[in-house]
Formats: sequence, structure tokens, C-alpha cells
Amino acid sequence: MQQVVLTGPGTLFHHDVPEPPPTQGEVLFAVKRIGVCGSDFHAFAGRHPAYIYPRVLGHELSGLALEVPRNDYGIEAGDRCAVDPYVNCQVCEACRAGRTNCCERLQVLGVHRDGGMQDVISVPARLLHSSKVLSLDQLALVETLGIGAHAVARAELEAGQKAIVVGAGPIGLGTALFAREAGAEVVVIEKDKDRRAFAQRQGWTTREPSDKVSGNVVFDATGSAVVMADSLNRVAVGGKLVFVGLTSDPVALDDALFHKREVTLLASRNSTGQFPRIIKMLEEGTISIDDWITERLGLADLPREFAKLIDRPHLIKAIVDLEASGNGSAGKQG
Repeated sequence: MQQVVLTGPGTLFHHDVPEPPPTQGEVLFAVKRIGVCGSDFHAFAGRHPAYIYPRVLGHELSGLALEVPRNDYGIEAGDRCAVDPYVNCQVCEACRAGRTNCCERLQVLGVHRDGGMQDVISVPARLLHSSKVLSLDQLALVETLGIGAHAVARAELEAGQKAIVVGAGPIGLGTALFAREAGAEVVVIEKDKDRRAFAQRQGWTTREPSDKVSGNVVFDATGSAVVMADSLNRVAVGGKLVFVGLTSDPVALDDALFHKREVTLLASRNSTGQFPRIIKMLEEGTISIDDWITERLGLADLPREFAKLIDRPHLIKAIVDLEASGNGSAGKQG
């Protein structure tokens, strides 16, 4: 089977490897779509502290269940599934408390252990979520949407509140979707004019970073320490600041302002329990991501094209399509 491995910062290597045997008790899973995440770009650049090289990237995954052991999750051979990439231990204190996203021994596919940039992987059945309605493209974006859904749940956002989302990448857009579903008035802050225009076409009210706009809950999805610190200025008295994006740099908050406005600061890590809800909402048309995929490429294209993706104008979400990987072509989604 084909596999792409990140051998070190800036180097992706495409090669053939033997197909893995199924791990006992797990599902042998054929990967068909991979969403490219910002953390993949950071790993490629050598700027993400969680990655150890070599690593097979890919944690935004969809595909088909191949060999399926008996399970209690309704997964059958041939099912089209999204993959929850957060492999938790189920026994530590965090898992027992229902905070599986904070598992003490958390292993994220494509980060702590090899992920989906290969034809076949082995996955616990409990991490697969099937749909007979959604396309493989839609299922590959469920994990991305889960980040925003979890952030909004963490904030306990209420109908009628004003929510500010800083950053209009896929994580910010997903956060805005679920903030709107919670009944909030949503404003999206974005510096990039192309992303700002995309957000406007999606129906969002947008503002530039220089605009003085504040809200009851501010979600920072930038992952920039400087912007995260500045987002405190946008929180109303008694409001909440939620860090959705992640940085390895220290974030210096204005403590006097933090106390003056009696702000609540929340971290939002990954997601937990959101996949079934998101799949149902997509199936029912409550939320839509139809225009998000702006770039599509095959697995064999990655060593040549990956470094160029981040600088592509109008990039929202790139998808690696393993069913198209034989053509060696890359380009915009048609």
C-alpha cells in the first residue's frame, strides 16, 4: 500500500509499504479522504511541540470499514465512516470523569501515533461513526467541526449573547457555526481579506482586527500568542475568553484588565462526544460545509505540493483524496 511519512521538518516521503494486519479487536479501515489541518502545517515546519519524527500525518479522516470484529457500536464491513482520532485509555481519572479529550495517555492519530496518510489503518470500532447519507468529503470534516462544537459547549454560550470569533480558518468557521446554532449573535474577526470575503459569503458579519468590537464570549481560533492576548480586549464585563487555537508561545494577558472586567478564561482542547451530533446536523442540513473544500490533491502529490498549500490564495480546507491519488494532479475543488 502507499504511505506518506513526514521524515523530518520540510520532508514528506511517498513510498510503498506492506498493508498492516488488523490489530486484534480493531477495525481494518480503508482511508479515502484526509483533511489537511493547521497542525499538519506546523509539524511540517517543525514548529509543533507534540510531534516526533518520523510520523505519518493525518487525523481528519473518512473512509470505509473493511474487516470488522464483533462490536457494540453498530459498525459493519462496508460502512462509510468518520474517524474520531483521539485514542484515549478509558481508565485514567480524566476518562472516568468523561473528559476523554484530556486523557492522561491520549494518543492522537497523526500526532502521537501514525495517522491516515496511507491506504489502510487499524482503528478501534468505538472511534468510528458511520453515515449512509454523508459523502466521504463531509465525513472527513467532522473532526474539524468537533473542535468548534466543543469550544461552544465549553463556553456554555446562551441564546441572545454576542459571540466574537477571532480567526476565520476552518476552526473559527466551525466555532461560528455552532455559536449561531446556540442562538448567539456572531461576529467574525479576520485579517486576511480572502478569508474575510469567504466568511461574508457564508453569511457571517465580519470585521477587521482593527475594529473595536466586543462580546459576551470571545473565541480565539488563531493560535497566535499576540492575538490571543489582544482578544482579552474584546471581552465584555463578566464575559468569557475561550482559547480554541493552540500556541507553544507564552500568552501575556493584561492582568489589570482581566480583573477589572472579571473575565473567565477557558481552554478548549480537541473535542469529546461531538461526532454523533455533528453527523446528525449535517445529515439534516442544519449546518453546511459544502463550500469549504477549496483544494484537492492525491496522496502522491503531497511531497511536491504540501509546502505550497499554505500559501495558496483562497485556501480554506485542502482534502487529500486517496481515490484520486493515481492521477498525480492537484488543484482547486471543482
